[in-house]
Amino acid sequence: MRAISSAAGGMLRARLRGAARVRGGGEGAGRWTTPGHEERPKGYIFNRPPPPPGESRKWEDWELPCYVTSFLTVVILGVGLNAKPDLTIETWAHQKALERLQQQELAAADAQAE
Repeated sequence: MRAISSAAGGMLRARLRGAARVRGGGEGAGRWTTPGHEERPKGYIFNRPPPPPGESRKWEDWELPCYVTSFLTVVILGVGLNAKPDLTIETWAHQKALERLQQQELAAADAQAE
């Protein structure tokens, strides 16, 4: 019985030691230190080196439709959101209050004229 518990404890310790391994630390090769992983990135965005001097980068097939669609979306939303009617309750109440004030001024002017 004691042999089984000591074997189970050893397996548990081995699993916990592997799970508690920190990046670049611990003994042996870990997830981040296995061969094939670099110490530091090369510094290029998307890991693509810049083109040679005097040459421009070739566009990929998806770029032009994506850029055109994005630009048109911004234009349509900008025009559409600026042209939508103002239907807020505050605007409606303000217009009704102005109409009532105008009616009261007309009634007061009629009363003074008589």
